[in-house]
Amino acid sequence: MAFEELKENTEKIQDQAKVYIDSHLAYYKLWGFKVAMKSTTLIFKFTLILLCFSMVLLFGSFAAAYAFGALFGSIALGFLAVGGIYLVFTVLLFFVKDKFVEGPILEKFSEIFFNE
Repeated sequence: MAFEELKENTEKIQDQAKVYIDSHLAYYKLWGFKVAMKSTTLIFKFTLILLCFSMVLLFGSFAAAYAFGALFGSIALGFLAVGGIYLVFTVLLFFVKDKFVEGPILEKFSEIFFNE
């Protein structure tokens, strides 16, 4: 009789463990989906903003190059001046990339993955 009770109890424990594991598995699937969707939408928004900013930068660069060209008397010098401005900007960005580029991106993704 004691063995029958023990057998029933172990079957109940197995059933409860299975329910527990299934519920945790469903929770982590939902959590993974949530994190993946937040990350995807963040990347998509960033890509759209970057695309729009690139178009503005492209047309602004041509306008500035032609304006500098008119100022210097040579369109080639105007384009060279704009290229030099971009070179200086790139070098400055290289030196401050940790503070202004990598830090905010790492902080945003850490917030998505670990705070929720």
